[in-house]
Amino acid sequence: KTYHKTGLGVSPDEVEMLVFGENPHPIVRQLFTDPNTGMFNPSFLVNFLKATETDDATKRYWLFFEDQIINDRLNTKLVNLMSKGLYVTGKQSEFENSLATNTVNFSYIMRNYAAIPDSLVKVSQDEIKSYYEKHKENYKRGATRDIEYIVFDVVPSESDMKETETWAENEKENFAAATDLVQYINLTADSRHPGFFRSLQELPESLRPLAESGDRSAVMGPWLEDGAYKLARIVDIADRPDSVRAAHILLSPNPARSLAQARKEADSLIALVRGGADFNALAMANSDDQGSAQVGGDLGWFSEGMMVTPFNNACFTNRKGDLVTAETTFGIHIIKIIDQSRRVRKYDIGVVDRLVIPSSSTTQRIYSEASQFAGTNDTYEKFNNAVAEGNLNKKLAMNVTPDQKELPGLTQSRGLVMALFQNSKAGAIVLDNSSQAVFELPDRYVVAYCTRVQEEGIAPVEDVATDIRFILAREKKAEIIADEMKKLVAEGKTINELAAHYNTSVQDASGINFRSYSVPGAGIEPALISAASASEPGVLSKPVEGNNGVYMFMVNDATPAATEELAMVKERMNSSYQIRASYEAYQAIRDKKEVKDLRYKFY
Repeated sequence: KTYHKTGLGVSPDEVEMLVFGENPHPIVRQLFTDPNTGMFNPSFLVNFLKATETDDATKRYWLFFEDQIINDRLNTKLVNLMSKGLYVTGKQSEFENSLATNTVNFSYIMRNYAAIPDSLVKVSQDEIKSYYEKHKENYKRGATRDIEYIVFDVVPSESDMKETETWAENEKENFAAATDLVQYINLTADSRHPGFFRSLQELPESLRPLAESGDRSAVMGPWLEDGAYKLARIVDIADRPDSVRAAHILLSPNPARSLAQARKEADSLIALVRGGADFNALAMANSDDQGSAQVGGDLGWFSEGMMVTPFNNACFTNRKGDLVTAETTFGIHIIKIIDQSRRVRKYDIGVVDRLVIPSSSTTQRIYSEASQFAGTNDTYEKFNNAVAEGNLNKKLAMNVTPDQKELPGLTQSRGLVMALFQNSKAGAIVLDNSSQAVFELPDRYVVAYCTRVQEEGIAPVEDVATDIRFILAREKKAEIIADEMKKLVAEGKTINELAAHYNTSVQDASGINFRSYSVPGAGIEPALISAASASEPGVLSKPVEGNNGVYMFMVNDATPAATEELAMVKERMNSSYQIRASYEAYQAIRDKKEVKDLRYKFY
């Protein structure tokens, strides 16, 4: 409606240009990109549009995207219209320049509000209500909820532990009989065999006795470690370099170069190196690893296990000076082994592990416990009594917002947050859309109670009375301090004498301008900054009510605006307006139409 009210539109010719023109709309380019080349393919578009003539579903699909293209074009026009309508005048740029570059140095004193006892100021309920009525807009707030909940962790039972241990015991004989250990491990274990050799010192303590025995037929275990039962057997023993220094040229496949073409290119580069070409220069010119290409492909020194397995093995099984290749998920590597440290005895130990996980019966038992808890303790009072009697660990989350992705410590708990805002009342158990009180999360169940409901809108006066009381008390204290300061000034007191009277010291602030964020020694005090920036040198100010206390100051000297090119200031201000135009206009339209963002109800 906003587009049409401003007289904006998109003609059929424009739509045709956005679809078939030399520079198609990004939506079109994205939809009809050739996956093999990564480039926009017009023939894909033509074939698709032909299909719309005979297939209604395809036609509806296209009309939806065409509508998206038109709306995006209208939005671009509206933003451009507003941007072009914003103009910075010469006077504006002069004023902005003066605000940013007119600086003052001043001395000040501050009388803290805390110096006035609270007993000296009285704030009535009528004053609170009067202030609230005048400043209601300051107390707009979003919807929030407070929640308390109990977590039922789904952990393996003793039976689950025993079952997994028995599996490992039974698997021990098969592991001992296996001939291709790596294949057996990868087919049987929960974790793949990494294929790295490690020295005795680098091995975990649990594996060192097996390595020291040197018995390749022995199977160690099972033992419980890191939540899994494990078996171990020596795959290989070899003397290998402790560390290697290597350089490489990486040839990655891309839309313009297949993996087969990368292999051929690698063969050509290897032939050049063996023919005397400089490896460093070839790496700089050809490597897709831009980080190392700048230093001739040099990767520096690295120990075993720091690189991916094929690259690692190429470096640690070959010799210093060798030129070898390795194929990894990154592409084809041409590797030059620059140097190797001394060789040490290393062990490749294979581990068959089986993670102990809760069985279906264990999971069902814990769910039943959570369900029974929710059914028995269906009121907030019963919930708290059960927590106290069972010495349970109740957890809290305060000020939960509708768009919050998860609760603290509860991963993937978006569903619980959604239910909290869709169905919950203060003091009631939280139910999902199926009226179920038990929420299933990864490895746990949760039963929750909503303890506070705050709806979107202006906060009621009773909720903000404490804040208002503080503001009004501060205002009254400011009035007391200001009256006292005025009397002292009327008696002829100087700023130094005022400081002595209040048993404080005069503070100095330099280089302050209207755009300054804070004052040295005072902190964030916008009222003091603005008053000082607009004052004449040598004049003792009137009392200024600040955030922390009441100030009096005297400007010692002022530096006029710098002679910065006003054209640059103007350009900078124009750029700022352009950036703000689209967002602030969109926000203004949303506010005027009272658009409510209810996406949190659906995802």
